[in-house]
Amino acid sequence: MFKIYETELAGRKLTIESGKIAELANGSVVVRYGETVVMVNVTAAKEAAEGVDFFPLSVDYEEKLYAVGKIPGSYTKREGKPADKAVLTSRAIDRPIRPLFPKDFRNSTCVVATVLAVDPDCSPEVCAMIGASAALSISDIPFGGPTAAVDVGYVDGKIVINPTLAQREVSKLRLTVAGTIDKIAMIEAGADEIPNTTMLEAIKTAHVEIKKLCEFISKIKAEIGKPKFEYTPFITDPEVFAEVKANFKDRMYVEIQHPDKRDVDAAVEKLTEDITNYYIEKVGEEAAKELKTAIADSVHDLEKECVRELIYNEHKRVDGRALDEIRPLSCEVGVLPRVHGSAIFTRGQTQVMSIATLGMKSEEQELDGLDENIAKRYMHQYNFPSYSVGEARPSRGPGRREVGHGALAEKALVPVLPSVEEFPYSIRVVSEVLSSNGSTSQASICGSTLALMDAGVPIKKPVAGISTGLVTDKNDPSKYVMLTDIQGIEDFFGDMDFKVGGTRDGITAIQVDIKVDGLSYEIIEEAFNRTEKARIHILDDIMAPQIAEPRPQISKYAPKILSTKIAVDKIKDVIGSGGKVINKIIEETGVKIDIEEDGQVFVYSSDIEGAEKAMKIIKDIAREIEVNEIYDGVVTKIMPFGAFVDLGGKEGLLHISKISSKRVEKVEDVLSIGDEVRVKVYEIDNQGRVNLTMKDLESAAQETQVSNNNEAIE
Repeated sequence: MFKIYETELAGRKLTIESGKIAELANGSVVVRYGETVVMVNVTAAKEAAEGVDFFPLSVDYEEKLYAVGKIPGSYTKREGKPADKAVLTSRAIDRPIRPLFPKDFRNSTCVVATVLAVDPDCSPEVCAMIGASAALSISDIPFGGPTAAVDVGYVDGKIVINPTLAQREVSKLRLTVAGTIDKIAMIEAGADEIPNTTMLEAIKTAHVEIKKLCEFISKIKAEIGKPKFEYTPFITDPEVFAEVKANFKDRMYVEIQHPDKRDVDAAVEKLTEDITNYYIEKVGEEAAKELKTAIADSVHDLEKECVRELIYNEHKRVDGRALDEIRPLSCEVGVLPRVHGSAIFTRGQTQVMSIATLGMKSEEQELDGLDENIAKRYMHQYNFPSYSVGEARPSRGPGRREVGHGALAEKALVPVLPSVEEFPYSIRVVSEVLSSNGSTSQASICGSTLALMDAGVPIKKPVAGISTGLVTDKNDPSKYVMLTDIQGIEDFFGDMDFKVGGTRDGITAIQVDIKVDGLSYEIIEEAFNRTEKARIHILDDIMAPQIAEPRPQISKYAPKILSTKIAVDKIKDVIGSGGKVINKIIEETGVKIDIEEDGQVFVYSSDIEGAEKAMKIIKDIAREIEVNEIYDGVVTKIMPFGAFVDLGGKEGLLHISKISSKRVEKVEDVLSIGDEVRVKVYEIDNQGRVNLTMKDLESAAQETQVSNNNEAIE
């Protein structure tokens, strides 16, 4: 039965429809917010996935260009692979809902959010997050929601829920918060150095609206929700686990306590081998083979239990650090020759190399998505090769994790970049993970700050990143132990990865991943305080001694840029018919030239003399010709009555009578095509024709000479 439910969000009507379309899906809704329309459909397999030891949830946020009245630019005129923004939105939908499925649920589940229409003032991403929760809640799929989400801005010192397009353009905060009625489930933010207190207040303000939306979805669920279907739970064989625990827990507890990841991995691998041999001796080789999966699951669960007990009960970490202690840190800059900027940042066994490249403004990345952004001049890309974790896998290109981590580092650094007027370059930074034992995204923030300063990019302030982790009491989640600077095993077996990037003065980026049903304000506040303390230590004590501020000059291998601004109506003169003029300038000087629609001109060249020559030509073309001004020009045509002189895009007539104070019989006796001459504009007639003289300059020169001679006699 078709139903429409209506509420208000940030002063705008929000409706959720169900029962009209996609009736074969387990759950389907259409969310309308302003004129934004997003359809969300959810489905789940009837049986658990075979041989899968994790919850196979896939989330796809589909951007359809018809939603904004565009035809795709590809050859096939179809949408291709998801844009980075769509990938990031898929991740944002996934993170708050994933922990709310049963821990033993292994049925393949798909969430598909399709954007059908976009109103720039009403975020389709928020609609998709709300729609995913609503569709799952009313479906028969086991789900412990609802959740809800809102965007938050900070405009003119005020917190704004779901800011409009105009508000987003001036907002100092770009925050997305998701949560349940009781807790915060996901935080994603980019910010212009927002203080901890303001950020926490923004999150709390968001939660007020999230609670209302959760109650709204709960009412819909109560009215039209289906009963949840029964499923076969995935559990580790209790008998095998009990026996493994009884015989090997003490040894596991000891084996996991090594400062080196390789030692831990080797010890657990040897323990697994010994447990397998134990079962071979006990039940025989064939029976032990049948128990292979149960043994592997038991070893995993036992390792997790020991790591968590060590942290929670003894406040000890596997590598021996205190709970708030950061791993050994080091960094260096200028590690590669010829590149424009480079650095390596090392935190324990996590190591990232970042390389900065400066390019032309026209080399900025073009975006083919649904929002108002069509290009970006700063691109941060993150690569996570298999060798970084000691595995032998071929590279298959960046996945969602790589896109997400690159975007996080990009958000952290964008607020400190110089404006295009201050530094008219496109900037690309690539972070190569060389070794990974947790927090590679935060190491890439630190390394990339160093690489940018090494490249001479005049960033406003250096940025660093750090993460905190969490281990909660399995019987009482309100009791917890927090860890500063988590390594891989603590991330894998822990309950939270709370990443924060920022300067000494405030937060520039946040990304929070959790495995529990949500975070309290107390946990969030403590995470902010811990990351701020650690961030300042990294900036002041580790990074600053290597490079305290950007280099005064860019690399000699980077293109040099000169810039100017010309009148918009002069752009056509600089370009010329069919690009004839600008191509001639490029050919003569060996430069590259970008011209913006507003008249901003950028000249790029590794040869500064060539750049200066090209800039002079452009300025000559673009300047207004004025009476009584003197110009350098080139003779382009000779006629019986005079010569035409190019003043740089504008021609003037030098009449034969104005060439010299002496009588000139033929123009060719004095001038030839290609001659460089200095002329004065003595008239611009009513039709805009420019008339030139050399004779007046000759007279002025003679007068100057006479004056100089008289002064010498005196």
